[in-house]
Amino acid sequence: MEKSCISVFLLLVAVSYALAKNDGKRDTKEVKETKPKLPQTLSRGWGDNLIWTQTYEEALFRAKTGNKPLMIIHHLEDCPHSQALKKVFGEHKEIQKLAEKFVLLNLVYETTDKHLSPDGQYVPRVLFIDPSLTVRADITGRYSNRLYAYEPSDISLCKYYISQQKLAHTFRPDECLLKEQ
Repeated sequence: MEKSCISVFLLLVAVSYALAKNDGKRDTKEVKETKPKLPQTLSRGWGDNLIWTQTYEEALFRAKTGNKPLMIIHHLEDCPHSQALKKVFGEHKEIQKLAEKFVLLNLVYETTDKHLSPDGQYVPRVLFIDPSLTVRADITGRYSNRLYAYEPSDISLCKYYISQQKLAHTFRPDECLLKEQ
C-alpha cells in the first residue's frame, strides 16, 4: 500500500510539473506576441530624423511634385566604405539639416535606370537629380575612376553640393576646396 501511495504521489508531482512547465511556455508566447514590433526605418542609419522615400519611383514623384531636388545614395550594408560614409553623414549636423530640403533615397540595390550608374555600379555612390528629373552628371566627387564616389574625407564637398539646394546648373567645386584650405 505504501509503495502504491508513493507511486501515485510521484505521478501527481510529475504531472503537476509538466502542466506548470507548459503554462509557463504559453505565458512567454503571449508576452512575445503582445510586444509591439518596431518598424524598420528607411534611413538605414543615414539620418533617422530625415524623411526618406521607400522606392526610386516614389522619390521621383515627390521630387517632381514638390519641386525639390533628389539625392540618391547607393550603398551596401556590409561594405566598409559605405559604413564609414554613413557614419560621417549621419553624425554631421549641418548635412543633416541641409538634407531636409531634399527628397532622400538610399538604395541597397541597383535600379533599372541606367542614368543612375553613368560610370558603373559601385558603392558608395551619391547622385543628385534636379526637380526637372534630370540626373546631374556634372556633380561629381574627387575621383576620376569613380566619379560619384564620396569617402568620409570628402564630406565637405558633399556638404557643399547639398547646400546648393536648387542645384543650379553651374557648380564650382573648386570654391569648396579653396574654402577648406
